[in-house]
Amino acid sequence: MASLHLIKLSVGSESVESLAAWQATRRAQAEDGLPRHVTRMWPRREAELLKGGSIYWVIQGFVQCRQRLLRLDEVIGEDGIRRCAFVLDPELVRTTSARKRPFQGWRYLAPGDAPPDLPEMRGNDDALPPELSAALADIGVL
Repeated sequence: MASLHLIKLSVGSESVESLAAWQATRRAQAEDGLPRHVTRMWPRREAELLKGGSIYWVIQGFVQCRQRLLRLDEVIGEDGIRRCAFVLDPELVRTTSARKRPFQGWRYLAPGDAPPDLPEMRGNDDALPPELSAALADIGVL
């Protein structure tokens, strides 16, 4: 069974740095201090996701980074409803920018459809505006 990924809008994030800042807050962390994202639906394809899958974050209309999924935790809300917490590796890995239209919730993302990671030598570069990065990727420069 191959790994599978998720794609999710990072609502309220203006950049990869603002996503990292949010995940550093106590409110966004699991009991063990790892970042998490709580959602209503539990993925049916859990086993595939946990075989090396990541969440690809859409920020300001572009996929800009990913985080490896470590585990899924059950969370019971104050309303008594069971929810799923995606517990994530704290490392945000920048990817090539890929334009993505808005959608609700999360979606499965096949490995072949996921944007590639930026090369390690570019990981510490100043971030390009997402539109420019996407345009350069479209013409094969990135």
